[in-house]
Amino acid sequence: MSFWDHLEALRGTLFRSVLAVVLLSIVFLCIPEQLFRAVLWPTSQDFVLYRWLGLDFSMQLINIEVSAQFFVHLKVSLLCGAIIAFPYVIYEIWKFIAPALYEHERKAVRKAFGLSSGLFYLGVAVGYFIVLPICLLFFMNYTVSDAVTNSISLSSYISMFVSMVFLIGLLFEFPTVILVLSSLGIVDRKMLRGWRKYAVVVILLLAALITPSDPFSMFVLAVPLYGLFEFSILLCKK
Repeated sequence: MSFWDHLEALRGTLFRSVLAVVLLSIVFLCIPEQLFRAVLWPTSQDFVLYRWLGLDFSMQLINIEVSAQFFVHLKVSLLCGAIIAFPYVIYEIWKFIAPALYEHERKAVRKAFGLSSGLFYLGVAVGYFIVLPICLLFFMNYTVSDAVTNSISLSSYISMFVSMVFLIGLLFEFPTVILVLSSLGIVDRKMLRGWRKYAVVVILLLAALITPSDPFSMFVLAVPLYGLFEFSILLCKK
């Protein structure tokens, strides 16, 4: 294929991927009540983690901007559309790169792409059910004075929701990247084992960037991320 043929194939891949996200986002736009029942569940006292821990926790969100609820609805619908469309997007990427690979590379990369969706949804679940509610518990119970009341805006909560859920899902793709690089002979187990001390530093930095940077939330996220690093070592061929 010529350069322009490759470019045309890439255009088709991008178009179909974006179209899938948009169509699913439209579906979520049409069901706001069901959508926000799930999105706002971590703010209510009947959330599964709070019931499991025996905690009485809830938070009331407020809206302080005229157009905030409309744009939050768009943002959350797009986010959920991207989450649901993720396996299809991965499939489109696989179709685009597969012709450029040798047969032995294709088998290894196919396995990595098959693993990617499971890891992504595992990361989304960890962010939604563990990291996000723990961050909410910490910050809603932290006050500098009894004279100060926490009033949380809808936009603020949604920003935390996006970073806790979607970004953690993307971080859980790390083993997939390592599996591909290992299959192509770029990294190996010995190399990754030598990077352990650097990995700890990078993981802590990533946890600080994604969480609100309090030590407890960082630790909650850093533990599964380091577990993924060790899992990546096991995935390497040698």
